[in-house]
Amino acid sequence: MIEAELPHTEKKRLAALEELQLLHTDPEENYDDITKLASYICNVPVSLITLIGKEQQWFKSKVGTDLNSAPRAISHCSHAILNPKELMEVKDTREDLRFENNPYTVADPKILFYAGMPLKSFNGNAIGTLCVLDTKPNSLNDDQKSALKALARQVENLFELRRHNLKLENVTKVLKEKNSQLKDFAGTVSHDMKMPLANMILTADMIKAKYADKFDEDGIKYLNYLKQSSFKLSSYITGILQHYESDSLTESIIEEEFDIHDLLEEIIDLLNIDYECIINLPEENLMMNCNRIALEQIILNLVSNSLKYNKTEEIVIDIECRKDHEFYHFTVKDNGIGIPKDKQEDIFELFTIIEETDRSGNKGNGIGLSTVKKLVNYLGGEISVDSDINKGTSFHFSINHTICDDDN
Repeated sequence: MIEAELPHTEKKRLAALEELQLLHTDPEENYDDITKLASYICNVPVSLITLIGKEQQWFKSKVGTDLNSAPRAISHCSHAILNPKELMEVKDTREDLRFENNPYTVADPKILFYAGMPLKSFNGNAIGTLCVLDTKPNSLNDDQKSALKALARQVENLFELRRHNLKLENVTKVLKEKNSQLKDFAGTVSHDMKMPLANMILTADMIKAKYADKFDEDGIKYLNYLKQSSFKLSSYITGILQHYESDSLTESIIEEEFDIHDLLEEIIDLLNIDYECIINLPEENLMMNCNRIALEQIILNLVSNSLKYNKTEEIVIDIECRKDHEFYHFTVKDNGIGIPKDKQEDIFELFTIIEETDRSGNKGNGIGLSTVKKLVNYLGGEISVDSDINKGTSFHFSINHTICDDDN
């Protein structure tokens, strides 16, 4: 017996094998189908997909044997991988110097025939073989050799697909970790900035009240500007906190039964509207069973936008709600300033601002609608918008009640 030499690219070969993370993994149908085909086409009792490690040869897939591995030193495949592009065929191992005294040649049952096609990694290094074995001398015809090579290419395709999937999984993991870090950072910074901003607003009011006679018109204007800027930044921070904290509203389904009129009336009270406004509630006071807190956040954002981005003397908001076998369907319609057609696809993107200022002259932060879309999607629904300039806007969204209402 002659033990196979190590490939001159052994270090790179082992690195490529390690990258696949295939050693000692569970059987997979995609690989098993190939070994079954190889055994059938070549008309032999044993077929293997082997992976050759530093000291051990391990079988990713096998047909006709109960073995899971073998020492590399006595492996036929260790010789096959020395020529990565060539199919190695040994018609009678007893007549080959490399295998004549090999334990598998003299054992019972004997391996007297071997044919193996090296399996290459993405960088061309052979990391194993697709091989067929027989207990008697044998040989493959040209068609069988071509088939074995074709099947080996399919195994290589599976290797490459796995390599790409592992990379994607790793990238996804890194992105999730970075997103989590960003979320924690945004939350911490936002919370830490709320108090100093509140102090700035209070201090501006105190200075204005106590030293008003000391300031000229420009001085008062600057104080007002400082206060307004602090309010804007505080609103921006609140929006960021709501956007990131919205995840906690949907981490688990919070089942709660309530009627839609009760929820909407609470939202209207929260808004504390101090100008002419008519809000029409749904005709039917529908009983609902879903995540009330998340739904409240969605409607609060939409109605708040209908109020802010409206320049009519009398604001009119119509809220509709209906239920089918799977979804709650909502519409929030207003008579506001509308959204340009070419901007309607962008309004749900984070930090996208369509209108420069709202009814009170304040600039939006482009966070609210992004939060709304995220909540709707978490609740198994979709959201869309229809709008015409100076005529109004309608938001349509759905919530999948089957995920939280076991009675439907």
